[in-house]
Amino acid sequence: MPAPALEALPIDTLKGIGHATRERLGKLGLFTLFDLLVHLPLRYENRTELTPIAALVPGVRALVHARVAGIEAARGRRRAVVCRLEDETGTLYIRLFHYSATQLSRFIPGAHIQCFGEVRIGLLGPEMIHPEYRFPTPDGAGPTETGLTPVYPIAEGLRQRTFRGLVEQTLQRLDSGSASLHDPLADRPGPTSAHPPLPEALRLLHQPGTNDAERTDAARERLAFEELLAHRLSMLRRRVEGRRQAAPVLALDVRTRQAFESQLPFALTAAQQRVSAEIGQDLRQAAPMMRLLQGDVGSGKTVVAALAALTAAASQWQTALMAPTELLAEQHFANLSGWLAPLDVEIVLLLGRHKNSQREERLARVAEGRAGVVIGTHALFQRHVAFHRLGLVIIDEQHRFGVHQRLALRAKGDTGTLVPHQLIMTATPIPRTRAMLDYADLDLSVIDALPPGRTPVRTIAMRGDRRDEIIGRIADWVGRGRQAYWVCALIEESETLQCEAAEKTAKGLSAALDGIRIGLVHGRMKSADKESVMQAFKRHEFDLLVATTVIEVGVDVPNAGLMIIENAERFGLSQLHQLRGRVGRGAGDAFCVLLYQPPLGTTARQRLDILRESNDGFAIAEKDWELRGSGELLGTRQTGGGSFRVAALPRDAWMLPRVAEAADRVGAEDSTVPAQLHHRWIGRSIQYAEV
Repeated sequence: MPAPALEALPIDTLKGIGHATRERLGKLGLFTLFDLLVHLPLRYENRTELTPIAALVPGVRALVHARVAGIEAARGRRRAVVCRLEDETGTLYIRLFHYSATQLSRFIPGAHIQCFGEVRIGLLGPEMIHPEYRFPTPDGAGPTETGLTPVYPIAEGLRQRTFRGLVEQTLQRLDSGSASLHDPLADRPGPTSAHPPLPEALRLLHQPGTNDAERTDAARERLAFEELLAHRLSMLRRRVEGRRQAAPVLALDVRTRQAFESQLPFALTAAQQRVSAEIGQDLRQAAPMMRLLQGDVGSGKTVVAALAALTAAASQWQTALMAPTELLAEQHFANLSGWLAPLDVEIVLLLGRHKNSQREERLARVAEGRAGVVIGTHALFQRHVAFHRLGLVIIDEQHRFGVHQRLALRAKGDTGTLVPHQLIMTATPIPRTRAMLDYADLDLSVIDALPPGRTPVRTIAMRGDRRDEIIGRIADWVGRGRQAYWVCALIEESETLQCEAAEKTAKGLSAALDGIRIGLVHGRMKSADKESVMQAFKRHEFDLLVATTVIEVGVDVPNAGLMIIENAERFGLSQLHQLRGRVGRGAGDAFCVLLYQPPLGTTARQRLDILRESNDGFAIAEKDWELRGSGELLGTRQTGGGSFRVAALPRDAWMLPRVAEAADRVGAEDSTVPAQLHHRWIGRSIQYAEV
């Protein structure tokens, strides 16, 4: 009978795991023996060499062998004991705050002791606080470790020594044959031509020798490659499963298409035409479209979405367009009404703030099928919203919605035999390498050119002590008939403090800018009040709008060509680019001033420099990814877990082209491997089911 696989063996089959330890391991996501082995060390410590006390260096961890010279209670507010240790070269003190009488009874003068810890200079001289220690026999004075000692990320209540023991037990089971570990990539190309087999890679990572640095790097890459491959295969499986479903066939006749384009106040760009053709081709298929539409701020995604909605309406199917904010939903309603109402497409706006009578009347138009396009926020997927024939779901800025919210809206159009097409849009450009992994189940369309007439925004970084100079220039700007934004930074992740800062800023600017009409909008205002202020700003009833990041999405005021972002060093690069996209939307000069507080850290300086040098959102996204790490560009991970267990992006991004090649090859050669890898790496994650 074959030995059970590590993935099938619960972690509490190891010796020494009681209820409390099992719970602590569970908090780390460790439920099986395989989980335990892919929980890799944070770092390694060299305990293979003894250091004389006289050679100890403050701030450096070291192994010392000495004799106990004395122990006494320490003075101070906290209960502690201090033990004096001596060797032939000097004296070292160890300080213990947590101890028992049994522990102290072993500190007998003259006893040999080995301790490992970080050295610091205390009141009495060099000391270690709560080092790891043991009491060897006189003839066991040498180091007991022959290789590097791993240090793991562990939960409170777990000890490093306990965790190392559990790992050692698991490796012993592999060696003895009482547990098995299948290597699905054996004899297959991996991240490098010399990557070690899976069992060897795991042993190297948990028990490396002192000269194994290069080999442990290769071992980690071996595990990272398999994990990335598992995620890629999982996404491809979702893609195949999604294509097996049926969707309504939607088509747009040439005459209606021409009528739509002829009444637009602008001509579609070549990029918009290309993307519209890709979407149109999808909609004509009997399988559901699953397409991600990327486009930089102001690239014209909305008109492409409108054309898709017109295609559904022309085929007697409804479209639901969900936006993250009421402000953006209102803006979409205004735009699509102007473009589609002349073509006899009825559009309904559903918002949470609508009164009962108003809501009921609109819900009836949706349920009876009179409304061809339904626009709203989270209100769209509520239980009382019923569609007549929902054939297309469009989600704007979809990273602002949770997975279950998106699925709830999609379910509104599931008839049991047909599911709606889906178009999800984002103005947050996704790095190409990232898209290869996380969005392999989606077809990607990119609007890679801005419409004509968009003004390039000139970006300037200035020290915060020049704030008064900027305030003076606002008066000149307003005197030319133009409008401006003043954006206040996030303060300690607190919306309350951020709003208080915005209110204080608005008062200060009002006092400094006599005669300038100043509006204020922030996240703690009621939706109706925010909308009222924004519409007033759009009508030029305010010259300057002081705001928090609520204006990041969905604000279109062509006359506003100046933006000042205060404490810009506190923002992320992509967010700065999103905010900057609110200006330069009309004729005339456009400026973005980044006010920062010196001294700037290296990363903050890089962010500001990148923004000054480029207006290309995709190039900025690549740089942002490099600076920030992978993050969550489009919300909850589609394959489940919030992060990888071994792989790290963008560090391992160089593997992704090889991962994509391997996924295509592995899936074609052996249909069992994708399921094995999914069970091993993703099985316990929350699945992003049908997209």
